[in-house]
Amino acid sequence: MATAEDMKQRIQEALGKDSRAMTSMVAKQLGVPEAEVIRYLPDNRSAELDPKRAKELIEKFGALGKVHVIVNNGAVVLEAFGEFGGISVTGPFLNVQTDSLDMHIRQDLLASIFAVEKPSHMDGVGTISFQFFTPEGNAAFKVFLSFGAKPPTPERVAFFEQVKTTFKRP
Repeated sequence: MATAEDMKQRIQEALGKDSRAMTSMVAKQLGVPEAEVIRYLPDNRSAELDPKRAKELIEKFGALGKVHVIVNNGAVVLEAFGEFGGISVTGPFLNVQTDSLDMHIRQDLLASIFAVEKPSHMDGVGTISFQFFTPEGNAAFKVFLSFGAKPPTPERVAFFEQVKTTFKRP
């Protein structure tokens, strides 16, 4: 069984060879959960946030307007460009219901959340995102404030930095 330090070194070596690599692919190649790849991104490019505050964080996304959302269940990857809002809770589900997004999130299954800065795998332009993971370390969903092609706006960078500070894991 590899130690956390061994895993960190393997992840950072892999990303040192290709900083644009998709974290899901690095996880698969190394046989580790994707959350660990995110946790050990080099150069402090990820910050762990408090998963107990997931609902509060998700509610903040409404202020951003349209964002790029990626949901991956292991067999299907769904990408949407939409707005957060219409937040409600029904049983175990945190609902996001707008004209452009309809998500029903099992917030009790969100075990880790990260604020992530990483070059786009497509063009190398910097991206900023919030990434949510299951207890097994699998991606639940990711909210990209920028998705390559052009750098994030100063307003989105300010939002990202403010949220990173406010929601930092205790």
